[in-house]
Amino acid sequence: MSTPDSNPETDPPKSELRQWGESLIVAVVIVLVVRTLLFDLFRIPTPSMEENLLVGDYLVVSKLHYGPRMPMSLGIPLTSIHLPGVSFPYTRLPGFSEVKRGDPIVFNYPPDAGPTDRKVHYVKRVIGMPGETLSVRDKLVHINSEPLPLGAGMQQYWTVTKTDARYQIPRTRMDAMGISEVRRTRQPETVRILATPAGARRVSERSWVQSISPYTVPSDEYSALMYPSERGYSPDNYGPVHIPQRGETVPLTAENWATYRPVIVQYEGRSARQMTDSTFAIDGERATTYTFEQDYFFVMGDNRDNSQDSRFWGFVPMTHVVGKAVVTYFSWDHEAWRPRLGRIFRPIADASVFRDQTVQEQLSGRRAASTRSTEDAGEQKARAER
Repeated sequence: MSTPDSNPETDPPKSELRQWGESLIVAVVIVLVVRTLLFDLFRIPTPSMEENLLVGDYLVVSKLHYGPRMPMSLGIPLTSIHLPGVSFPYTRLPGFSEVKRGDPIVFNYPPDAGPTDRKVHYVKRVIGMPGETLSVRDKLVHINSEPLPLGAGMQQYWTVTKTDARYQIPRTRMDAMGISEVRRTRQPETVRILATPAGARRVSERSWVQSISPYTVPSDEYSALMYPSERGYSPDNYGPVHIPQRGETVPLTAENWATYRPVIVQYEGRSARQMTDSTFAIDGERATTYTFEQDYFFVMGDNRDNSQDSRFWGFVPMTHVVGKAVVTYFSWDHEAWRPRLGRIFRPIADASVFRDQTVQEQLSGRRAASTRSTEDAGEQKARAER
């Protein structure tokens, strides 16, 4: 007995529920492929990247720039739920760009426990590159002893000394001036502002400003919180630390052991211990040097004084890099309860943030109030903005 060939006239029609189900499955597969290989989406939850990225910004993260990273665990996609004990080796497809200084990168938070690709996502800016030595001196970052001043749109605290306590920074113009916050201090003539380099320059132009300088925090309050701890480091006076580079061989010493041991154990998967002041064991064998297997990066937030970054928890391994933040596709102001229309489809600056004049150059050439005459002071008071 023969069976008639299948054709639309003899096949029963698909139910509407089945059609919807198949369409949903196809859509989910497409989304998973796109978010695994091409692009991902990320929301800014904290102010650590202000003013360049704001709380409520929604970012497109390109995985094509550095190459898509293949899954490293087995579980439910786009969640932290995974099958314990099942892992895959780190594999990254070729990309069309290398990680560069100034890139805003999204990465899995290194100190978290668990599979790498299930860790919480962070976004910070690359400041130090593999093989470089980084330090911070009185708030100014140095790379291989060369200064790297605060870039455009980045902000930090500044100490502003006024000729008279009655002079005030107009609060209605703070946003336009690049100032996010003004704090009083115990001295009536002194205030502390959170501002971008452009904001610091505009404040310095006020006739009643006697001086403006970066505000630094005491090291003894932060030493235990920094990476590595108990070195007398603070967020404003940090290092120097050498950033590991793939293939680089470094001597192991009592001085650098606290910096390199967490890297060797947590990110390179080795067992490591210190035997004496000058001898160490890697995977049970005596070693005086170590060769790193991958690149590492030193990242910091654009809101330099309100950022938990590499100064506090160390380097970002290449295995943890998800992609490059390239554009803000939407932005929602939770305080005003409305979208920020001007930020929709706004490109995210990368190395261009460092192209502006340095803060020191911007402030140089401004008249210091300490050299002004008393006649000038009288004129300043008449022009004071209260």
